[in-house]
Amino acid sequence: MAEKRKRYGADFKFRVALEAAKGQKTLNELASEHGVHPNQISTWKRQLLGDGPGIFSQNGGRKQRDQEAVQVELFEQIGRLKMELEWVKKKADRLN
Repeated sequence: MAEKRKRYGADFKFRVALEAAKGQKTLNELASEHGVHPNQISTWKRQLLGDGPGIFSQNGGRKQRDQEAVQVELFEQIGRLKMELEWVKKKADRLN
């Protein structure tokens, strides 16, 4: 029967990738020490050096999408308020 796929947390990935980036131990030493394949460690190291520790967090993308949704909503509200302001200005000019 096939083994279940292992899932590693963001903190674990970050620590292992940081150790690999330091270069004090070889990838094979780190792999045997942490029970992870050397290719996986090199992938984490590449991601760490490219994007930083936030790349391993699944919530990072969700937070960004939430912020974008709020931003879109605020821009829509600004647009509506501008239209209302123009309408009020037109009505005020007609009364004067």
